[in-house]
Amino acid sequence: MTVGLVRKTNATAVAAARPALRLGPLSLVRRPRMVAVSALLVTLLLVLACVDIAVGEFAIPLGDVVEVLAGGGTKSQHFIVTELRMPRVATAVLVGAALGMAGAITQSILRNPLASPDMLGITSGASVAAVALIVSGGGGSVTGALAAVGLPVAALIGALATAVAIYLLAWRSGVEGYRLVLIGIGINAFLVAVVSWLLISGRIMDVSKAQVWLNGSLAESDWSRVVPLGVCFAVIAAAVLVSARTLGALRFGDDTVRSLGLGLQSRQGLLLLAAVVLAALATAAAGPVVFVALAAPQIGRMMLRSEGEPLIGSALTGAILVVGSDVIARTVLPIELPVGVVTAAFGGPFLLYLLIRTNRKAT
Repeated sequence: MTVGLVRKTNATAVAAARPALRLGPLSLVRRPRMVAVSALLVTLLLVLACVDIAVGEFAIPLGDVVEVLAGGGTKSQHFIVTELRMPRVATAVLVGAALGMAGAITQSILRNPLASPDMLGITSGASVAAVALIVSGGGGSVTGALAAVGLPVAALIGALATAVAIYLLAWRSGVEGYRLVLIGIGINAFLVAVVSWLLISGRIMDVSKAQVWLNGSLAESDWSRVVPLGVCFAVIAAAVLVSARTLGALRFGDDTVRSLGLGLQSRQGLLLLAAVVLAALATAAAGPVVFVALAAPQIGRMMLRSEGEPLIGSALTGAILVVGSDVIARTVLPIELPVGVVTAAFGGPFLLYLLIRTNRKAT
């Protein structure tokens, strides 16, 4: 209780020290650094998106990419940019933003920088369902709209079932952050073993497809997947942003939330459900793109210097990480790598950094 009140008092003092912007009955806190850094992140994301569109077997100059996006360019350039490469880039942006926002929600609620959907087993739950569909032949025998619907629905069901199991196992007259994290890590290890068993028992052709998907690949992106992913992300992100004040209150501790008259378990449950759905959508669209949900909120928090994990900053940072990783995956080596391989290569050292920093704070 004391720690929660101290954090609340410090945050209130910081907010009071900032100049307020008054528009009639509305009063907004001015955050010039947050606005400037957010604008920088948006600019960096747009630049990386244009670079990702430009690179490939048929390279297109960056200036021509901008011209095509503005409505010009040749027919061949227009086809390559709008039909072949823009769906891939749009998928990368949406996947990164969804993972970044999901990580910000889980880390804020559980008050643990190591809490993220992939660490808690949510992504593995989606992977079990999706791999089971692929290995059984359901992911490879259906085409078109059926394939676009079947795999996302399977991943969503797997993620929701895993989240419910973790929540019930962690329930002891409420949910405590560290207990939920430990149970999530255990569930994650079990689900990884289930995925390995599915890969061993499947046919070689189906297993190869599942293995590509498990590494986090954007190669099969198209507009039929981008549009539903974008609509679902927009709806859930809007609902989460409306609940931003509630999320901020949850960072101060359970006792503080109860003292403010908020329904603790119901608010926690709804926000965690939103994080689960966001992670499931991202996993269904591109496979398990690991460490983005873990790293994006912490990087965004350091850049914006916010009191907690910022929702919009985490989404922008996650999108930058995935798009930037896709550029690296397509340009560094002679062969194209799945984007999840690149994020894993950067995420491992970042996880060690978080562990060392958390240990230093604890001591």
